[in-house]
Amino acid sequence: MTDPAPDPAAVRFAAINITRIAGVAFVLVGMLMASDRIFAGAPKWIGYLLIANGLVDAFVVPVILARKWRTPK
Repeated sequence: MTDPAPDPAAVRFAAINITRIAGVAFVLVGMLMASDRIFAGAPKWIGYLLIANGLVDAFVVPVILARKWRTPK
């Protein structure tokens, strides 16, 4: 027997949530880098860049994906 195809809505839901979790992880790593707790030799601007990228990934990208994948009316 063959496995049924995964539900596209479940795959999209997982992709949106993984994007949010990755965004939060970027913010945390960026904060640690900016405060010289990890990668102390790295420039602080890299940490600030990761923070900005993480905020966009956590708040903007999921909204864009949800709009793109919305069911047509």
